[in-house]
Amino acid sequence: MTDKNTSWFPAKENGWGWGRPTAWQGWFVQMFYLFAVGFISYWVDPKVELLKWALLVSVSTLILLAIYYIKGESPNWKWKPIEKSKKRFK
Repeated sequence: MTDKNTSWFPAKENGWGWGRPTAWQGWFVQMFYLFAVGFISYWVDPKVELLKWALLVSVSTLILLAIYYIKGESPNWKWKPIEKSKKRFK
């Protein structure tokens, strides 16, 4: 959705979605999301209140995806062949 120079999350080179952040703001958003899920899991015990926990984590995840969509490149499907020298398993 945004210009390549201002995007925090580039599109993946293979597949659909976003890759690792390219700006400190993107890393901050990801770390804040992980902190939020950890805090929610500490504050609401998923063994006791599973529905409340699932709802709060789902809302956090939807907020994260909205930020990815707003501040990241357009997530289109790409499929590039991997060169033999770059394959992990030979």
